[in-house]
Amino acid sequence: MMFRNSIGPALLGALALIAVPATWTAPAAAQSTLKLASATINDVQHEWQKVFAEKLKEKVGDQVTTEIYPASQLGPIPRMSEGVLLGTIEAFTTPTSFMTNVDPRFQAFDVPGLFKTPEDVDAAIHDPDYRDHMETMFLDKGLRVIGAIYNSPTVVFTMEPAETLSDFEGLKIRTFASPMQVKPMELIGAIPLPLALSEVVPQLQSGGLDGLLVGMPILTAFKFYDVGKNVTDLRFAEIVSVTVMNEAWFQSQPEEVQQAIIEAGREAEEEVFPWGVENVQRTYDIWEQNGGEIYHLPSEEQTKLLSEFNQLAEQLVSENEAVEAEYDRLKALVAEKSGK
Repeated sequence: MMFRNSIGPALLGALALIAVPATWTAPAAAQSTLKLASATINDVQHEWQKVFAEKLKEKVGDQVTTEIYPASQLGPIPRMSEGVLLGTIEAFTTPTSFMTNVDPRFQAFDVPGLFKTPEDVDAAIHDPDYRDHMETMFLDKGLRVIGAIYNSPTVVFTMEPAETLSDFEGLKIRTFASPMQVKPMELIGAIPLPLALSEVVPQLQSGGLDGLLVGMPILTAFKFYDVGKNVTDLRFAEIVSVTVMNEAWFQSQPEEVQQAIIEAGREAEEEVFPWGVENVQRTYDIWEQNGGEIYHLPSEEQTKLLSEFNQLAEQLVSENEAVEAEYDRLKALVAEKSGK
């Protein structure tokens, strides 16, 4: 009895714990946060992100928490581009034109006349061999492509009507930061000004801009019909959007998560493609329903425009061997898929 009393309550408690068999608990699986950023909202880019997040969750559950930040919530386009390169943002969805400063090979997707229909885009980016190549072609820049999708045709929004090519002379037009948009605008006498989307409306309202190259879904999503009413449907190129992921973050994930990301990206594209095509038509209707006007160049001017843009494009791609090689590969693939 004296021995028991001399032990003390704390030591007795410790001995009791030793006497009771411990129940082993497996360590919790590591969790990651995947931030998906974009400059747009309620368009095909945003739709792809939402479907991708759902499919990834189905595959890996809570191993990855996907957070979607549309409408430049994580900063203007240049900051988001820098963020995914530095790894402060895990993934960024954007038209290829906004990545040409990172790697000029992104220009190959912007060449006027390369893709003539949404189906041309879809067939090329889902060719099995090309898709494997596309996903890994920017690894030397620390980026992996985990998503690619048809966005929309290129149109021009202007504050004043532009019904002929001469109407564009001297207009300050916001472009994507790609030579494939800058140089065509120079060719028709406009003054191209590459700007982030978040900067456009203030510049239009202050007179710093007269218009912008854009896809119609952006004009309706951000209600540009409250700013101006005029769109000229040049349709000289089809916009392709990609989602680029920081490769270091991708490699930090377990193998099953890496595979799930690749699969979810491809599956989301297949599901969202028809939504995107239909959305383009919906946005044309929405524009007109809100008092917007849509102009087309006279047929002879449109033919002249496309011919001159194509010649310019061939010249531009020939100035960089890597861009030319990528363009030639895509051009041959489009011709093969379309049977031309």
